Amino acid sequence: GSRGLLSCHRRGRSTLQKPLISSASASFQKRCEVVISAASTTSPSSSSSAQPDMEAVKQSHGSIGENDENGLMDAPLGSITFEEFAQYQAQESGKSESTLSIVVVGASGDLAKKKIFPALFALYYKGYFPETFTIYGFARTSMDDEEFRDLISMTLLCRIDEAENCGPKMDTFLDRCHYFSGQYDSVQSFTQLGAELDAQEAMLSSTANRIFYLSVPPNIFTNCAQGVSNGASSKTGWSRVIVEKPFGRDTESSRKLSNELMECLTEDQIYRIDHYLAKELVDNLTVLRFSNLIFEPLWNRNHIRNVQIIFSEDFGTEGRGGYFDNYGIIRDIMQNHLLQVLAILCMEPPVSLDAEHIRDEKVKVLQSMKPITMDDTVIGQYKKDRTGKLPSYLDDDTVPKGSLCPTFAAVALHIKNARWDGVPFLMKAGKALEKREAQIRVQFRHVPGNLYQSKLGTDLEGVTNELVIRIQPDEAMYLRLNNKVPGLGMRIDRTKLDLSYHQEYGEESMSAGAYERLILDVMQGDKRMFIRSDELDAAWELFTPLLHHLDEAKAQPELYPYGSRGPIGAHYLASKYGVRWGDAQE
Repeated sequence: GSRGLLSCHRRGRSTLQKPLISSASASFQKRCEVVISAASTTSPSSSSSAQPDMEAVKQSHGSIGENDENGLMDAPLGSITFEEFAQYQAQESGKSESTLSIVVVGASGDLAKKKIFPALFALYYKGYFPETFTIYGFARTSMDDEEFRDLISMTLLCRIDEAENCGPKMDTFLDRCHYFSGQYDSVQSFTQLGAELDAQEAMLSSTANRIFYLSVPPNIFTNCAQGVSNGASSKTGWSRVIVEKPFGRDTESSRKLSNELMECLTEDQIYRIDHYLAKELVDNLTVLRFSNLIFEPLWNRNHIRNVQIIFSEDFGTEGRGGYFDNYGIIRDIMQNHLLQVLAILCMEPPVSLDAEHIRDEKVKVLQSMKPITMDDTVIGQYKKDRTGKLPSYLDDDTVPKGSLCPTFAAVALHIKNARWDGVPFLMKAGKALEKREAQIRVQFRHVPGNLYQSKLGTDLEGVTNELVIRIQPDEAMYLRLNNKVPGLGMRIDRTKLDLSYHQEYGEESMSAGAYERLILDVMQGDKRMFIRSDELDAAWELFTPLLHHLDEAKAQPELYPYGSRGPIGAHYLASKYGVRWGDAQE
């Protein structure tokens, strides 16, 4: 129906509502009023729910462009579409142009409670949500709306500026939260959810957009996607689906999952989330490379000796060993998080900042990589610490007895293209190590014919220029260089030019979490930080042969003490390429 398009009297819009038609379009409003007036003249019997006779209006009034001061009314009146009238009437009746519904599937799980709902509240608190929105939790657990609100309220925080209307905003947010109990593999459950959403959205807007966050195990991704597609997709706007890793265990399972998802969703609808890409300093990599003249000329094999990407956690599996044992550190961290960082670090300049152009270049990097050999691989598993107080991996009750699952891995990667040929990319990741950190270290070549060689000594590793990007904790970038120590004589010291994000930009600017950024990107349709199907396939093709070889050979991981720097073999791997791990020297 026309939703009462002939009734265009002003109806007291809320002062908080953003106008759907800008103030610059005052002439558009005038045009609407003229058309409506003409419609009522030409069709006096029309009810308020009837669509105006545009042709009759056009013949009666022609064009009013000559009276338009802003040049926005040059088109004939008949070119005002029915959709434009719907937008105008929605504004006048106090309704938003579109409403947003976000459904968290798996709402009772830890990820939803600890990460997703706090991120949603933070986006609302900071003003990124549209005026009208609805949050739905979907899970098998039986509970009502109030129980659901109590459940998620325990993890909601207002962070830095919590004194500013935190309580009222939290209450408003929770009032918009609802719960639906259903089965993940039941299209009927999703159809009933869709009907509830339809009813909620009909009171808010004529256009409804929906986001479905699949916070569920990968074995039910397909069932949920089918339910969304067949029973809960928006009928008046777009529908987007967020999929959490892991995206399979190898090339074959990943392709199977992708094919199943593509049977019920389009690639444009699928957002494969990798929260590591939303880390502040990972997001900054393209800015660092392509907006600073000093780096791009040096970003090649002629000036860079090696690149190290390091990830370490200072805790073990902590009761999650059952889940972790199915994947291991290579699948859990290397094949996705660290490989994505490497692709952004090494890609060629994209045609533009369009998501597809960036992802095109990342795929080229992955497809240019040489197969990983066992000679370039070290795996490890943590044992008890030297005091015997901290447990080994096998002490975790959820870990199968005698498991060979690696909790540490180090690999040397090689990119076969003109920019990077001959540069080793050393990557390592592990649990139960000495400290928690994630960093990128770009080590430059030695200065040829160095005039100050006698002052620098024989340890060339200690005086090599190095760009360090500390992703976490205490986000920072610093450039290591050699400098004269002030005073008499000539003493040269290695120092650093340091940019600490917390000092430079303040704590509040660093408060945004990775999940906030990614959910906001989904709302805006920005896919730069999400993984495309061919990109995922290229990543698995690189690591699958190595993973299968490790499984078939039942490779024994090297044991290392809980709280140490990892297996000795990792240092031998670095020395094979004539370098040292940079984190071991700090």
